[in-house]
Amino acid sequence: MTYVSGFLSPVKVEDKDRYIKSAEKSWPIFQKYGCLEQVETWGVDVPPGKLTGFDLAVKLEEGEVVVFSWLKWPDKATADACFATMETDPAWQDMDMPFDGKRMMWGGFETIFSS
Repeated sequence: MTYVSGFLSPVKVEDKDRYIKSAEKSWPIFQKYGCLEQVETWGVDVPPGKLTGFDLAVKLEEGEVVVFSWLKWPDKATADACFATMETDPAWQDMDMPFDGKRMMWGGFETIFSS
């Protein structure tokens, strides 16, 4: 089964176009390292949490939106190999990061069902 790298990021509303451009620029690099799919979604119906929630997870601030993203890989080894290149491949160095990376959440997940 495939492997998924999932992300939650707080992005300022005015940085939406910058975020999209950054995502579009990153896709060929991810693809070069074996990524099968990149999905970026802009939060439009994300209710505020009381105990837990997307907003609480990223410490969402006024004027920000939660972006929910994932990268689909053939396996964990391919994902790990790609992420290891972020310090060595110059293509990553020119990437714009239009969000607060300290409040971004991420994790790796093994696919247990897919239709």
